[in-house]
Amino acid sequence: MKRMAYGLIAAAALIAAASAAQAPSWTPPSDAARCPTKWGKGDERGAANLMKPQSVVNAARLIRTGEVIELGRVLNANMPLFTGRSFKLTHKRIYLGGYILGANKLGGNEEVVDAEIGQVGTQFDGFAHISHENSFYNCFKYEDIATPQGFTKLGIQNVGMLFTRGVMIDVAAYKNVQMLPDTYEITVADLEGALRRQNMALRAGDAVLIHTGWGRLWGVDNARSAKSNPGIGIAAAEWLIAKDPMLLGSDDWSVEVVPNPNPQLAFPVHQLALTTNGIHLLENMKLDELAAKRAYEFAFIVQPLKLEGATGSTVAPVAVR
Repeated sequence: MKRMAYGLIAAAALIAAASAAQAPSWTPPSDAARCPTKWGKGDERGAANLMKPQSVVNAARLIRTGEVIELGRVLNANMPLFTGRSFKLTHKRIYLGGYILGANKLGGNEEVVDAEIGQVGTQFDGFAHISHENSFYNCFKYEDIATPQGFTKLGIQNVGMLFTRGVMIDVAAYKNVQMLPDTYEITVADLEGALRRQNMALRAGDAVLIHTGWGRLWGVDNARSAKSNPGIGIAAAEWLIAKDPMLLGSDDWSVEVVPNPNPQLAFPVHQLALTTNGIHLLENMKLDELAAKRAYEFAFIVQPLKLEGATGSTVAPVAVR
């Protein structure tokens, strides 16, 4: 009998150990724990609310030479695309029946773009992009706001123009490499070390951009670029979010490490930033020029397209200093 009891205890211990090994390392907080957000019930702007007249003035004071550095990628059919997404531009000559108008012989051209325009190229993730089950930022529910024509709440048109202090954290330089390895998880120590090396500190309302060097693959090795990428993990994301940023961006396609070291988790930093904390993500940025010039602080400007009800927007952000 005693031997049987020991056997049952051992079996129970093995089951408990197996369950613990399978337990996810992070789960999104419940609706009751995260809603309403600090911005109030019904808010659709999240951390964009951090932009105030004084913060704009403070960011403008960072402009000393007038140098403009473009941070957006060129959209074309040869760019890396996440699985299932596409981009096709078709030239269209207008003025059917003649193509040339008036005595001045005016000609005209247009184009038709077939793409997930909110999720290709340098892309700005909105709050309708990611949910926890059917619950989005501020606990808006999918069945209440989703329509075939887009979302009635949390559409990307709510963001508007963002003008704030930008800070680039050059993790690749801190690690003394041109490009972080595939699937490298950026740690809190990496972020702290890079900021210390740059003699920089984060402030509330910053646009925090992380240079991994992954942009070196853009248009060169698209298959490798889209398969995985280095990026922040959950601990680093929580550390950054505690600094109260306006947005988080990177030169890779997801900002976070992909795949996550825990194979049970799918894009948890997206849920942590977008769904839980209302912080936008900005992906596929062109940060090589900032890195080469060691331009770590600047005025940052970005504005998503006014796509009513969209989950995101292709953007062309700039750094001005």
